[in-house]
Amino acid sequence: MIISLIGYMGSGKSHISKVLSHKLQFKLIDLDKEISFKNNSTINEIFEKKGEIYFRKQEREILEEVLMTPEPCILSLGGGTPAYYNNMDLINVHSQSVFLRTSVSTLAQRLLKQKNKRPLIASQNDEDLPEFIAKHLFERNHYYSQAKFTVDTDGKDPEQIADEIAALI
Repeated sequence: MIISLIGYMGSGKSHISKVLSHKLQFKLIDLDKEISFKNNSTINEIFEKKGEIYFRKQEREILEEVLMTPEPCILSLGGGTPAYYNNMDLINVHSQSVFLRTSVSTLAQRLLKQKNKRPLIASQNDEDLPEFIAKHLFERNHYYSQAKFTVDTDGKDPEQIADEIAALI
């Protein structure tokens, strides 16, 4: 079984996937780390040097490979992964998908601290960030809402969220 965690950047996918992986004793696969490893570059470098289209093609290719993994794993996806190609369909066919739903205010609070590490928001002014997130989240919610399960993350620690996911699945 593969459990795929989806959600906007800053929703806690990476952290919660580690906790869940440990709790269930499943292998952890972070799609962005796999892309970085295969390209011998950071995600920022891939975006800067080769562009988003190249990145999205790599993301799709590696997603397909990972979803064919026979061993149980927790798959942490990039925030945009579900919104490209027919990735969400593929994710739902080959895994148990969980949307980590997080409010705009919580996302903005978290992402302000990580702006420079995030190519999509690095150039945003701090005061414009909540509006950017709200607009972007609105566009992506169509895909996120197709997940088999939804877990609200506001006001919960990663342990609680991992327990909730384990109970759902």
